Amino acid sequence: MRSTPENSLQDALKACRGSLISVGFFSLFVNALMLVPTFYMLQVYGRVLSSGSLSTLAMLTLIMTVLVVTLGALEWVRSHIMVRVSTRLDVLLSRQVYKASFKRALESGGMDASAQSLNDLTGLRQFLTGNGLFAFFDAPWLPIYVAVMFLFHPWYGWVAVGSALLLLLLAFINEKLTGAALAQANKEHIAATLYTTKNLRNAEVIESMGMLETLMERWGRRQRSVLLLQSRASDSGAMVSTLSRSFRILVQSLILGLGAYLTVDHQIGPGMVFAGSVLLGRALAPIDLIIGSWKGFIAARSQYSRLNDILNKQQAQPERMSLPAPQGYVQVENLIVAAPGSKIPIIKNISFSVPAGCAVGIIGPSAAGKSTLARAMMGVWVPQHGVVRLDGADINAWDKNELGPHIGYLPQDIELFEGSIGENIARFCEVDSEKVILAARTAGVHEMILLLPDGYDTVIGGDGVMLSGGQRQRIGLARALYGSPRLIILDEPNSNLDEVGDRALAAAIAQLKQTGATLFVITHRTNIVSQLDRLMVMSGGGISLYGPREQVLAELNAQQQAAQKQAAQTGAGVVSDDSCKEDVDEPYDSQPSNG
Repeated sequence: MRSTPENSLQDALKACRGSLISVGFFSLFVNALMLVPTFYMLQVYGRVLSSGSLSTLAMLTLIMTVLVVTLGALEWVRSHIMVRVSTRLDVLLSRQVYKASFKRALESGGMDASAQSLNDLTGLRQFLTGNGLFAFFDAPWLPIYVAVMFLFHPWYGWVAVGSALLLLLLAFINEKLTGAALAQANKEHIAATLYTTKNLRNAEVIESMGMLETLMERWGRRQRSVLLLQSRASDSGAMVSTLSRSFRILVQSLILGLGAYLTVDHQIGPGMVFAGSVLLGRALAPIDLIIGSWKGFIAARSQYSRLNDILNKQQAQPERMSLPAPQGYVQVENLIVAAPGSKIPIIKNISFSVPAGCAVGIIGPSAAGKSTLARAMMGVWVPQHGVVRLDGADINAWDKNELGPHIGYLPQDIELFEGSIGENIARFCEVDSEKVILAARTAGVHEMILLLPDGYDTVIGGDGVMLSGGQRQRIGLARALYGSPRLIILDEPNSNLDEVGDRALAAAIAQLKQTGATLFVITHRTNIVSQLDRLMVMSGGGISLYGPREQVLAELNAQQQAAQKQAAQTGAGVVSDDSCKEDVDEPYDSQPSNG
């Protein structure tokens, strides 16, 4: 059963409910004090001008000044509380959103890897601290202002009611004209940004093969779509906003004329002429502000929806009992694995077991499922069926934070992160110099690191030092070996290595075997096969051969010789051009390699 995470968006808002109630409470006094200028004007016209008393004027002015200063202080307190609310929301949600974004990227196989959710949290936080939100706190006071207008004169009240209804109608029209377009524009903008980000990661490929203009044109089509949607929404919103503002100015002017008529007719006093106009403007201001900030509200609503969606899709992680440190015994039982988002199996019902301390080579053609098997054995990809066990426990039942230090992984595509080389090797935990140097020595990269500008403190990524593919691969190997993990999986560990790197890798494998770590090496090269205890040959998502190295190599060589013999018999009597003859693979060498 899928459960909602403890720190969902709704729970975070509930945690801030007290602060939001406080904002509503202060809004009560803020809006009450907004009546001060109106009543000050009435008293000046009604008492001061008729009596000519300067002391009365001074006292009224003093009271008005104190109340207006209090109004300003309360508005500052209200804004201050909302800043604290936005900060608390970030504290409550940022880690959850980060984890949810990471989980989504993991489950999508990297296809949905973006920081959009974190950007949404930032956008929502900024909306909470903006003036547009206070319009929603002030809008409920509209009936109070209208009631006061009725107290001035019924005609004033009905003008206020009609004006408010017309502005509400404009707000409704604004939502219908701009809501869907702005939401779609935001969606298209996110897609265009993600598309650009992915392209920029491959800038060298794009530049070298002259793909820039083509890709820029594809981006341009997306961008034009965004601009078209935004322009339509902005044009409609600007039209409604202009109508709203113009109507408010018009009705405030007309009510002056109405007040003058009622004064001439001796139905109201002269002070109510201007007081009515001021009060009507205050009554309509929240609606006008809502219309003006509607674009920001639509964006915040979309951000809220996306955050709510990504957080609610994450299952609550149950508390797991700590397990003993693994020894490295691996069992794979009836394993079926598909890529994230796909139902087509890549690994098709395979089973095998590997005792602790055994070194296994996984070979086979491309797309045989070797890397998929590696991801499943680490618990990165969840199987459709079957189970991977480490020391008898389901790999997905382990607490990842506890299991991580016991796992070493070197992927095909080496990613080092912005920071020092020492931090990268230490996996960005607290850097233990002895462990870092031990891992680097085991990987045969210690001397190479010392030749860099700042040694282990050399910063890479960002504005730091650029490393070659071979250097990244060797540092990645050191990271995989940090902390002496018990299960190590190396995916094409020598794909970028030169002769020196190959020798260092061979020495590292020999040393790892002595430590008793369980080792899986995925490779196309045969120069390290001789150092492994067992071989697994994969093809089409299954295991075609698995067993002791010598036995598997003998079987492979026998199959190769049989295939060559059959090809020779099939081609007997056929004259072939040597220039078109395909290369014949050399038999696998079971003897240890010098390199």
